[in-house]
Amino acid sequence: LSTVSLKLQKRLAASVLKCGKRKIWLDPNEINEISLANSRRNIARLEKDGLIMKKPTVVHSRSRVRERHAAKAKGRHTGIGKRRGTANARLPFKVLWMRRIRVLRRLLHKMRDAKKIDKHIYHTLYLHAKGNQFKNKRVLLETIHTMKSEQAQVKALADQAEAKKSRARARVAKRASREQKKKGAE
Repeated sequence: LSTVSLKLQKRLAASVLKCGKRKIWLDPNEINEISLANSRRNIARLEKDGLIMKKPTVVHSRSRVRERHAAKAKGRHTGIGKRRGTANARLPFKVLWMRRIRVLRRLLHKMRDAKKIDKHIYHTLYLHAKGNQFKNKRVLLETIHTMKSEQAQVKALADQAEAKKSRARARVAKRASREQKKKGAE
């Protein structure tokens, strides 16, 4: 029992239906009629009659993948046994550094622009941040508060000293004028 080769018909059908040869279905009961079709027009007619059809696309569901991603977002399937890359490959140290330094610098810019810190404190703290002195925003804020309080203390002491000096100067001047009056009276 010799079967007719339908290689040509399959190729032409793939071209007419704009798909691959593996997606072409030829009616096994109408092999003889299909084998007579040797042009694209004939193939198109057979397709219209339903002797040649384009198979539906094979379903490749992503539902399981979506489910797994949802679980991963909650933190499942990410234990030690599931990790292939180093910690640095999974979340680079550089990225962490960039995030942190940007937060710190943004805070310093904001405080300087709002006149909460002067340019000297700003510059000192900017260099400290660059030198990895602050592990987070909270530490930097604490440092700013201590520096500001120290500065205020120094200023208060300086003001006190200046007031003391001016009082002493006034006393000396008063005494000198009194002595001069005495000399004038003599």
